[in-house]
Amino acid sequence: MKVSVIIPTYNERDNLAELFERIDGALKGHDYEIIVVDDDSPDGTWEFAESLAEKYPVKVIRRTEKKGLSSAVIRGFREAAGDIFVVMDADLQHPPEVIPELLNAIEKGADVAIASRYVPGGGVKNWYWYRRLISKGAIMIGRLALPKIRDVKDPVSGFFALRREVVEGTELNPIGFKILMEILIKGRYKEVKEVPFTFGLRHAGESKLGTKTMVNYLKHVYRLMRWDGELDRLIKFTLVGLSGVVVNEGFLWAFVNFLGWDKILANIPATELAILNNFTWNDLWTFRDLKRKPLWRRLATFHVAAITGALVQWIIYAGLVYLGMNYLVANLIGIVVSFIVRFIVNRHVTWG
Repeated sequence: MKVSVIIPTYNERDNLAELFERIDGALKGHDYEIIVVDDDSPDGTWEFAESLAEKYPVKVIRRTEKKGLSSAVIRGFREAAGDIFVVMDADLQHPPEVIPELLNAIEKGADVAIASRYVPGGGVKNWYWYRRLISKGAIMIGRLALPKIRDVKDPVSGFFALRREVVEGTELNPIGFKILMEILIKGRYKEVKEVPFTFGLRHAGESKLGTKTMVNYLKHVYRLMRWDGELDRLIKFTLVGLSGVVVNEGFLWAFVNFLGWDKILANIPATELAILNNFTWNDLWTFRDLKRKPLWRRLATFHVAAITGALVQWIIYAGLVYLGMNYLVANLIGIVVSFIVRFIVNRHVTWG
């Protein structure tokens, strides 16, 4: 099978000679091509890549208008002649020597093979603690917001291989930040395999990580939640929760004013009725397509989520009040965090 190595570039001229030499060594015996998609680099990356075409099977695409990493990769997909696409950066932080392992995973049945920093055997070199925190935080946000990728340890990797059919005919968003995450949500595949690798040191050039990059990532996760229907679930869960408030308040009022129950004790059955109301509507509406577990298990787990959320709310409320925050503001923050916790538990466990 022919392999197309797609490399988006911007100001990576100083890395290309070594990169191409190592790719060529890693792919000895393979029918392969290198596709460089360059965003009109001021350092002449595209021009230098063209000069290397005398020695290596290189195709250079110089873009002077549309720019961005994801759109560059998508353009590379369109221009590629291979049966297998390999996507990697040009900064030598993605060691070309790992490519044969990715191809081996594909040949053994995987549709997508990811060079992963976060499976046993993988890692990073000389990252500051805050860089590790940002990376792990981004992955946690993505896996919680998009359950389809929750079992993938490194869904934001920029180094991966896939069969052409995974993305063929798939409408990918060219303004997306992490193209692999987009492929894992929208692509057509059955099996994903993660191959450990060590994320190396940048050889030359500057890192593109910045505040704008992190904001774009959050926007991208939001767009994928909309596309995958997870945002709709969140809205439905919110509406059901509001109906639970009405049920809780209504029955509490009725128990106290009509039945004459104690105000403290009356809150217990009122709360339980609200929980049952919320469970019923979420089971019939919000998560109606995810009833993989028996009814009793879903109901029991829903109660656990409700109790967990209430406990989280109380801890946050008590802590913030202790620190001097206004009790109403503290309670509101506790409610918001509790809501997020309950949604996550129910989406990933109750109806996971």
